[in-house]
Amino acid sequence: MPYRIAGRALGITCIAGFILGGCASGSQPLYYWGSYQPQVYQRLKGETTPEEQIGALEEDVQKARSKGLALPPGYHAHLGLLYAEIGKEDQVRQEFETEKTLFPESATYMDFLMRNFKK
Repeated sequence: MPYRIAGRALGITCIAGFILGGCASGSQPLYYWGSYQPQVYQRLKGETTPEEQIGALEEDVQKARSKGLALPPGYHAHLGLLYAEIGKEDQVRQEFETEKTLFPESATYMDFLMRNFKK
C-alpha cells in the first residue's frame, strides 16, 4: 500500500514538473515591448516631450525590426498620436495605417482618429 501512494506522488510530481517546465521553456515573447510601457507612463506624467518620446519609440521600432519581432497593439497608434502633437500629418497617417494593417480590429478606432485629426 505505501508503494502505491509513493508511486502516485511520484507520478503527480513528474506531471507537474513537465507542465511547469513547458511553461518556462524560454520561448520568445509574442511582442517586443522595448521601452514602450515606460515611455507611455512618462508621457502621461508629463516627464517627456513628444519629440523625445518619438525618438525613443522609433529606436525601439528599429530594434524590433532588426530582431524580427512584432510590436504590441497600440504601439503605432501611440506613435501616430505623438506625431499629431507636433503636426507631422504624413507620419500620423502612416502610423495609423500601420496599426490598422497589423491589428485589423483597431480599424474603426484608427479611422475615427484620422477623421478627427483632419479637423
